[in-house]
Amino acid sequence: ADVMLYFLAFVATITAIIFFLHWLSYGYLKNAIVRRRSWDLNICCGTTDGGGVNVDIVQHADIPNFVQVENIYNLPFEDQQFDTVLCSHTIEHVDYPRRFDRELRRVAKEVVYVLPPVWDIAAALNIWEHRWLFLTLRKEHRTLPRCMPLPFARKLQARIGQRVAA
Repeated sequence: ADVMLYFLAFVATITAIIFFLHWLSYGYLKNAIVRRRSWDLNICCGTTDGGGVNVDIVQHADIPNFVQVENIYNLPFEDQQFDTVLCSHTIEHVDYPRRFDRELRRVAKEVVYVLPPVWDIAAALNIWEHRWLFLTLRKEHRTLPRCMPLPFARKLQARIGQRVAA
């Protein structure tokens, strides 16, 4: 009985740590980066208003200056039209991260990525939504860090669908 109690306490502790790290990553650090400034172009999965033009393939909420796009690899903007672009928690969903990175750099002078770091296990290993694991300990990047396909993600998403399409 004591072994079972220790095991349950261990599982509860690990679960609490995972939830805390996920809250720290998404609830605190992401929000601090987004609110730090007004972004000329904001490409985010979800409902975030970056202060400038907000872009997504689906309108998830009523946010100002929203532009819905069909092709993330061919954005409807001029070369270097924007000074800054924020790409928060989006590129881990796409099929071709390097191609998307080239397109963002075409339309903006500065690209800032907000990514799930590997210590946020709940996000980094989310095979239901993400396709890529970015090999980083940091949340914010000016260049795209190394990444690898998330194991089993494509097969699972092909079978049940990707919860967040990008």
